[in-house]
Amino acid sequence: MVATMQQIIGKINPKLYADNGDELLKKYGSSENIPAEEVKAKPLSEHRLVYDSSSETLEPVYFFILDLMNDLGLKPQKYFDSFTSSPGSGYFSEMGQRAGIMQQQGTKLLGDVNNVLRSIMNIIYDLREFKIRLQSYADLKSPDKNQSQAALLSLKQIWMDKVDINKGNSSIKAMALGQAGYQTLIDAYLFVKDINDADKLDLNERVKRIVKARIIEFNDWLHNSEIELKKRYEIEKTYLKSQVNSLKLYSRWAKPYLRAAAQLETKEHGREPALVKVFNTLLLELTLMGKSGLKIKELALEGKLPSEFKSLNQKRDYFGCVLVDFRFRGIPQRVGQQAHYVFGGRAEVTFNAYALNSDEIAKIDEELEKSDINDVLSLVEGVTTESLEQLKYDIEYFLEEEKKEEKKFQDASNPFIALIGGYNSKGEKPKKDEKGEKKISVITSDSWIEKTYLREIANENAQDLAFKIFDVYKKSHGMVSYT
Repeated sequence: MVATMQQIIGKINPKLYADNGDELLKKYGSSENIPAEEVKAKPLSEHRLVYDSSSETLEPVYFFILDLMNDLGLKPQKYFDSFTSSPGSGYFSEMGQRAGIMQQQGTKLLGDVNNVLRSIMNIIYDLREFKIRLQSYADLKSPDKNQSQAALLSLKQIWMDKVDINKGNSSIKAMALGQAGYQTLIDAYLFVKDINDADKLDLNERVKRIVKARIIEFNDWLHNSEIELKKRYEIEKTYLKSQVNSLKLYSRWAKPYLRAAAQLETKEHGREPALVKVFNTLLLELTLMGKSGLKIKELALEGKLPSEFKSLNQKRDYFGCVLVDFRFRGIPQRVGQQAHYVFGGRAEVTFNAYALNSDEIAKIDEELEKSDINDVLSLVEGVTTESLEQLKYDIEYFLEEEKKEEKKFQDASNPFIALIGGYNSKGEKPKKDEKGEKKISVITSDSWIEKTYLREIANENAQDLAFKIFDVYKKSHGMVSYT
C-alpha cells in the first residue's frame, strides 16, 4: 500500500498532523521509524467539493484550481499522478500499447547501457594491470638498488613467462626443466644483467651462449615494451573517457522512455467498486501542494508580530501550505479519429491546510524518494547512476590523472600563467551529487518563538488560503455537493 501525502506529513510531524500520533510515537520511539501507512491523517482544516458532469471534461476542474493557486502565489508542485482503467475499456488497451512501445525502446537502450558498462569494467581492469606493469619500469630507474634489482627480476620473469615461452621447447623454462645440462639456465638468466656478465659465469659454454642471446632479446624487449605499454595505457584512458561519455549518453536516452513507461503503468486498486471489468471507466488521482512563506519583516511592520521580529534571524522558514487532492472517476471518450481521449465524469477535490517549516518540507521530499511512488525512477537511476558510483573512484583516478598531465603541460608551455596566479590554483573541487540536497535526518522541535508566533501565523495563513481556493471555485461553478 502506497502512503498518501497526508500520511507522510503526519509521519513527519505526528504530534500535530496525526490523530494517532502519540500512540505511534509510543510504539515506534521516533517519527523516523513510523510507517506512514499507519498514520491517521489530521490536517488543520479540510474542505471538499464534488463536481459531477458526464458531458463536460475533467481537465477544466484541474486547470482552474492550478491557475488559481499560481495566481495566489502558491507555486504548486505535483506530488502524485496515477491512473487506473478497467481492463475491458478501450483506454486500457490504448495505454497498454503505448506503454509497451516505451518499454521496448527503453529495454533496448538499457541493453546498450549494460554492454558499455561491461566494457568500462574491462577497461578499468586493463588499466590497473598496465599501471602495475608501468610501476615496475619506474622502479627500475629508482636510485634504491634493492628496489631497482627487484623490478629487474620482476620484468625478467614477465619476459620469460609471456615472451620467451612462445619458443616452445627452445624456451628457457622448457630447456631448464626438460633437457639435461641446462638445469642452471633459469638462475643464470636471472642473475646476468648484460652480456659481459655472462662471460664471468662459471658455467659451460652452451649455457653462456644461450644466456647472452636471451639477455640481448630481453634488453630490446625492455626498451620497446615500455614505450608500447605507455602508448597502450594512454589509448585505454582515452577509450575509458569515451565509454563513460557513451554510458551517460545512452542513460540520458533511456531515462525518458523508462519514465514514460512508468507513468503509463496503471495503478492496482484491488477491490475498488468503481472499476468493473467490462465498464469503460477511468480512475485518476492527483495531488498538488502549494506553499506561501511567512515574510517576518512585513508582518512585524503590519503589527501582526512584535516589532523586535524585524531583526529576527530565522534558522528556518515557515510556510502556510495547501494540499489539494483530486480523485477523478471518468468515462474516456475518443476524440474523433484521433488517438486522444477526453474525460467526463465525477471529480472529488479535497483542500487540506498545513503549516510546515523548511525542514519538514525537505523531509517530505526525502520520504517521497524512499516511498513506492518513486520506486521505478529509482530503478532507472540504479541502472546507470548507481553503477557509475560503484566505479567512480577508479574512473576518477584514471581520468583525473589525464587532466593533471594536461594541466602540467599547459603550465609548462605558457610561462605567463604565473602572472595571473595560475600556479597558485588549488584545482577543481570534486563535484557534489546531482541533487546536492541536504538530508534532514531528525527535525528539531519548534522553539518557543516558532511555536507561539511563526507556526500559529502559518496555521492561519494555510487555513485562509485553503478556504479561499475552495470558496472561489465553489462560487464560480455549480457544485453537486461541498463541505
